Amino acid sequence: QVQLVESGGGLVQAGGSLRLSCVVSGRTFSSLAMGWFRQGPGKEREFVAHITRSGGSTYYVDSVKGRFTISRANAKNTVSLQMNSLKPEDTAVYYCAAASRPLRPGTQAEYDYWGQGTQVTVSS
Repeated sequence: QVQLVESGGGLVQAGGSLRLSCVVSGRTFSSLAMGWFRQGPGKEREFVAHITRSGGSTYYVDSVKGRFTISRANAKNTVSLQMNSLKPEDTAVYYCAAASRPLRPGTQAEYDYWGQGTQVTVSS
């Protein structure tokens, strides 16, 4: 059974930084493409970032480009999201997701496994 466990959320002031981590178990991590999504208050869940199995390619939603960085450590079964220059509009529950098959990065329905989420709150 594949499990994804996120950590690293919290409360931060605007302009601050947080680093989210997601540890994956139950599946060979290097066989999974990984993504981060978020759902803000009263909003639908949206794509944030994606990284390929090898880590050679990354994709971001325009609103976080230049501020967020997705990375992975296959030896540690971990994918991370470094978030800098945070804004109040980044407030959301952040979810880690994994895909075991080829997919279009950011297409939610094509991710097979999801974590429970971690809350990120950015105060103004």
